[in-house]
Amino acid sequence: MRVNENTVLRGQRVLLVPYEPHHVPRYHEWMKSEELQKLTASEPLTLEQEYGMQQSWREDADKCTFIILDAVLWDQGCPEHQCMVGDVNLFLTEPDNQALAETEVMIAEPSYRGRGLGEESVRLMLSYGITALGITTFEAKIGQENLSSIRLFHKLHFQQASVSEVFQEVTLRWEVTEQERHWLLDSTLFQMAAYSETKRCITEAKS
Repeated sequence: MRVNENTVLRGQRVLLVPYEPHHVPRYHEWMKSEELQKLTASEPLTLEQEYGMQQSWREDADKCTFIILDAVLWDQGCPEHQCMVGDVNLFLTEPDNQALAETEVMIAEPSYRGRGLGEESVRLMLSYGITALGITTFEAKIGQENLSSIRLFHKLHFQQASVSEVFQEVTLRWEVTEQERHWLLDSTLFQMAAYSETKRCITEAKS
């Protein structure tokens, strides 16, 4: 999605940056994991295909993605590819009025799981979806065995909407009422900056 191509979202422990070509090699290495393929319902891609997917995320009006960086490593001067821990996405199912979006998060680096970075990343993405994209309803489709993700979205006020025994997944939904909007924005450290001002690419030396 071009609307977020120059946007950085900053929280306390994570920095969300647009998915750029210099992120692709590490992302491709992540997605060789059979565990991540299962959790994300993804098929393995070649590196060339992964570059094509990155371009799709950049161009398609119904897709919005950010790469999750470890903000501590970033503040220490590490280049982006060394700070990468996962990604967080929105799929706009009604792109014309941007009222409904499906959200998902992946913490790909095992050592970063269970530390709250996934929750903070989703909070930032929901806040961005509300304030910048005008989304009023969010959904999350999660495999029934992925109990940690189900607990995460329940914590963020998502409620079970349906269960598919065929696909072995549960659909959770969050309606953005005025009360829920205030709850999220008041409880989330949410800052936006220009990516061009903070960009630190794979070829740049550690400062």
